[in-house]
Amino acid sequence: MLDEALAGVAARPTRLILTTLGTVLGIAALVGTVGLGQTAAGQITQRFDLAAATRVVVQPDDKGGQEGEAATQLPWDAPERVARLNGVDAAGTVSQLEVVDDLVRSVAGLDGQREGHALQVMAGSPGLFDAVRGILKTGRFFDAGHDNRGDRVVVLGKNAAERLGINRVDSQPAIFLGDQAYTVIGILDSVSGRAELLDAVIMPNGAAKLAYDLEAPDAVEIRTAVGAAQLIAGQAPVAIDPNNPSALKVDAPPKQGGVRKGVESDLNALFLLLGAVALLVGGLGIANVTLLSVLERVSEIGLRRALGAARRHVAAQFLVESVIVGFLGGLLGTAVGVLLTVGVSWFRDWTPILDSRLSLGAPLLGAVIGLIAGTYPAWKASAIQPITALRGT
Repeated sequence: MLDEALAGVAARPTRLILTTLGTVLGIAALVGTVGLGQTAAGQITQRFDLAAATRVVVQPDDKGGQEGEAATQLPWDAPERVARLNGVDAAGTVSQLEVVDDLVRSVAGLDGQREGHALQVMAGSPGLFDAVRGILKTGRFFDAGHDNRGDRVVVLGKNAAERLGINRVDSQPAIFLGDQAYTVIGILDSVSGRAELLDAVIMPNGAAKLAYDLEAPDAVEIRTAVGAAQLIAGQAPVAIDPNNPSALKVDAPPKQGGVRKGVESDLNALFLLLGAVALLVGGLGIANVTLLSVLERVSEIGLRRALGAARRHVAAQFLVESVIVGFLGGLLGTAVGVLLTVGVSWFRDWTPILDSRLSLGAPLLGAVIGLIAGTYPAWKASAIQPITALRGT
């Protein structure tokens, strides 16, 4: 039966190619879309890990103290205490300053600068910009020397710089906070985690102590290594205030297992639906061509029946032919899908992710599609009566 089925399939090579093409496209779409979906999900969650899952923020818990107790304050050396923990890549303090009625004015002489702007004014330690992954547009960040001396220097967020009409710092532009002049040494282009810095004027803690009597930082920004956020979230309060760690509130990202699975599940569901549609089209192609083959081979079927072949023999032959076509289409489609996934990943500089179970099972899936698609044509062929077939011939 297998020899006869192979002979029947190979007798019409052009039809074989056209018939398997639908299954090839269907399986290739299935393997490729699932592979690309898993690869894209991996890239999305990897970027999420790098951006959000490495950020930990520690600040005083206003609700944690006993009634009548003084409010807990963060120590100025909190970044140094946290930096001793294994898994901390960078740490820095950040504070929102109460500037009352002090407006921010530029001395650039542009229209509208005399009235000033009500911009946010913030203070930070030198490690803040590294902790929030700050990237400079121009200039430089302030350092420990500026902080220790209380120098009147500031870094502008790019939105604040645009409002003040400042786009370069090589000429050492100055701004006024109330009646005090501050030199602009840098313009911040982007950050991760504290978007309000892009709209703010940021000065060193030392300058904030002198100008606005800043008593303690508002929060500690911590950037951890990937996978260490949960550990650091538990250790940071003890490192900062070992006598009363419960008075500190920690904001840490959730565990990424659920997020990763959710992203992969959503993408895979979408791509599996697209692959299923392509497989349906391929199965219908096999069914149509197999049914056409039955109509063309009526005389052959009648002759086989007249020579003693039972209905089950005829049906089995056409089923085997459909399975062979489906398996060949699945095998070629798997190869095309794998090459597509690897090719796109190489072009986009991604790490390809392929499910070995799908790659090994896709040819068998093609065979199953062929079996299902050939069921009706096989039944149709087995129902042909010998005398009817021979009389028609």
